[in-house]
Order: sequence, then C-alpha cells, then structure tokens
Amino acid sequence: MSQQHTTTPANDLPVIDLSAASGTAEQRAALHTDLLHAATEVGFFHLIGHGVTEQETAELTAAMHAFFALPEAERMAISNLNSPHFRGYTKIGDERTGGRSDWRDQIDIGAELPPHRPGPGEPDYWWLEGPNQWPDELPELRTASLHWIERLSAVAERLLHELLTAIGAKPDFYDAAFAGHPHLRLKLVRYPGSAPDGTGQGVGAHKDYGFLTLLLTDGVPGLQVERADGSFLDVPSMPGAFVVNLGELLEVATDGYLKATNHRVVSPPGGRERYSVPFFYNPRLNAHIDPLDFPHAHHAPGATEDPANPLFAEYGFNELKGYLRAHPEVARRHHAELVG
Repeated sequence: MSQQHTTTPANDLPVIDLSAASGTAEQRAALHTDLLHAATEVGFFHLIGHGVTEQETAELTAAMHAFFALPEAERMAISNLNSPHFRGYTKIGDERTGGRSDWRDQIDIGAELPPHRPGPGEPDYWWLEGPNQWPDELPELRTASLHWIERLSAVAERLLHELLTAIGAKPDFYDAAFAGHPHLRLKLVRYPGSAPDGTGQGVGAHKDYGFLTLLLTDGVPGLQVERADGSFLDVPSMPGAFVVNLGELLEVATDGYLKATNHRVVSPPGGRERYSVPFFYNPRLNAHIDPLDFPHAHHAPGATEDPANPLFAEYGFNELKGYLRAHPEVARRHHAELVG
C-alpha cells in the first residue's frame, strides 16, 4: 500500500499507491499524507496501483514502435502540417520549447471530435478541437491510443479526487470543468539520440499547462526534474509505474500551494533511442478554472509568475498559446492571423 514519504530515498521521487484509495481508513489517510507531501514539496511522483494492465501497456507500445518503424514518407502522410487542429506527426526537430528545436519526433492525439472552426465571437482556441490523423497501415494504433486515453482519464480523475481530498478540498470541486468534452491529449514520442550538432535538448525545460500529466516511460534515462536550487534530478525508472507531474493550472488554482515543476528530457547518448507516452489530463477548452477553496489557502506562497508565459483562467487560451509557440510551421500555415 502507500509508502510513507519519510522512507523515500533523498534522490528518488515519492511513490504513491493509488490502490490505497480503496483500502481501509488508515490506508487512505496514509495515501493522503503521501500525496500532500509529493504535491507540495516535489510536484513529481511515481504512481503505482493504478490498475492499467501489462497487456494494455504492451499493446500501446507495440503499436507505437510499429509506427516509428514506418518509412518516413508514410509517417509524413499524417504530418501535423495537414491539420489546423495540431494533430498528427511532427518530424524530428520541428517542435520547439523555449525557442529551440526539440530533438524528437512524435504523434499528437486527442479525443475524436468533429472539427470546430470558430464562428463569429467564438475564441480562437476552438481550432484545437477536431479529428486525429491515423496511418492506414496501422489500424491498431488508433484502437490502442483511444483506449489509452479512456483508461488514463479514469485513473487521472481518481487521482485528482484523492489529491484534492489530501489538501482538504471537496474532491469533486473541478468535476464541472471536465464535464462534456475535456481536452484530453496524448503524445507518442521517440527520442532518437543527440542531434547532429551534439546538442542534447530532447525537450527543453518546461511546465505542463493543465492539471495532471501521467507519463509512461521505457526505462531509458533522460527525464529530469528541476530541484528548488535550480539543478536537475534524474528521474529513475520504476517498472509498472507512471511518472506523474502537476500542471500549472493546479499551481495557479491553489495560489502556489501545489507545485508545477520544471522538467526536461536530455537526449539519450550514443544514438540510443528512448520512447515515452505522456497523457495530459486537461479540462474543457472553455472551462473557467476557479480558485480552489481549501483550509490551508492562507498558507499558499503564491503561484510562480512569468511575464513571458501569462496564464489564463479560461483553459483554452493557455493550450492555444502553447501550440502556436511549439509548432510555428503549423501556426503559419493554418493560423497566420494568430501568429505574434
């Protein structure tokens, strides 16, 4: 069951066992103690006891590896340059973080919805809602990916309820923000090793915009989380566990009581490949994120403020800002009026 944070080695992340949520009152209390520590002191933790099976994981990873093994022309057939919704394949080096190219390629996937072209008076972020692109050669990729979104959405919802309980808030406080069509996103990512110029930015240091991110890794090192002193800690692999980090919306909603932590991926050395699958648990695009009401709000230190990265209470504006910055070619092709 839940592991007390006092037994966690100083250089490792806390371990949270979500199965304790169905345990005894004592086990649930220990879970909430552990969650409180992980979310307020670290912002990252390993999640076990989530119920996702080895078979489900194997099916997704097999489909992902099969996709990246396709010839480049077949991968580029579903390029995100085709999509005003920023869905599909991004070739190596075309995504940017902090203004620099990330040395990775990936597929961006979301809920399957009809395209939403913003009408008069509608916010531009509705462009982010629309269909995915899938390779004709791999129907199993669509099946496994959409199943993964459904499974991890349920895990993340349960985890969020337990986290809110841990800080003394109502567990369903944000349920309305996720009602309808939450903006759930999935990335299938390959890091092919260092760039030809020797730079090691697999993905640059950043915080995620939404509520929670659940990351599946393949055990190859590279993920790092920033410590309070500005140095970076290597995140160790734990078989069967997700690496969880909190997004900026939770930090802002709690006025800094919960922590969204900078993290990055350093390219694996020696040409070694690394695969990962981040799942982003985000509310509806038009959800307005109200400040969280919880007993210790008066102890909150204040959320981090970055003039170069303003955050908005209406979630969709944050997501659109991120995609316009990260995918400038897609932005120029489909949304020239929004660039700049």
